[in-house]
Amino acid sequence: MTYTCFSEFYDSLTENVGYSERADYLVEICRRFNHDWGTALDLACGTGSLTLELYKRGIDIFGADASADMLSEAQQKSCENDAQILYICQKMQELELFGKIDTCICTLDSLNHLTNETDVKNTFMRIAKYMSAGGLFIFDVNTVYKHRFVLGNNCFIYDIDEVFCAWQNELDEKTDTVRIILDFFVPDGKTYRRESEEFCERAYSDDALTEWLGEAGFEVKAVFGDMTFEEPPEKCERKFFVAERIYSAV
Repeated sequence: MTYTCFSEFYDSLTENVGYSERADYLVEICRRFNHDWGTALDLACGTGSLTLELYKRGIDIFGADASADMLSEAQQKSCENDAQILYICQKMQELELFGKIDTCICTLDSLNHLTNETDVKNTFMRIAKYMSAGGLFIFDVNTVYKHRFVLGNNCFIYDIDEVFCAWQNELDEKTDTVRIILDFFVPDGKTYRRESEEFCERAYSDDALTEWLGEAGFEVKAVFGDMTFEEPPEKCERKFFVAERIYSAV
């Protein structure tokens, strides 16, 4: 997935995400597992908002994303904050790093963008290849419940000063894959300019993710509800996985 026009409006449309709170949450996860962040990777970092928040907390972190447009926004944000953060343009499933990492985060349902099971497995394998033994891989995913009963075949409207966005979903019930069509209407004088973006997200079961992590050399240490340290409720829309790199399977 390589966002183009979406990158221009991504930050404005995700102002309610709470990046500072999410950074604090990730820091607390590592504290609870007595884990030193060491060298950290923000995988599928997007426009770098969370990367920057963790950098501000003294973490040695760099970002990777498949979208050059997203990374352009991230680099600009880093410059504005006088932050020395490295960003690399790579797909998750083809990750190639210059050295070892001790922590990897992948948030805001980025893994759901991988709609092919092989790509998810390859992503786990690539992270394991570069992660030191005892390292933590922390990621979140949208749940099967969210895809079926929240996203589904529904439509959403976002109306902000910068853009009017129409969000339409089409659900494939056999694979729990949602096709997402975004239409952006951008004010241009007395008229609007229309731009469109389309991508898919797929939900995977906890059992499948746990199995694939195990094959890559990870052990799942915990699965939490979104921004909690509690067991996910039945109708949970987002889950956090905490997996420890036990051995190298590659």
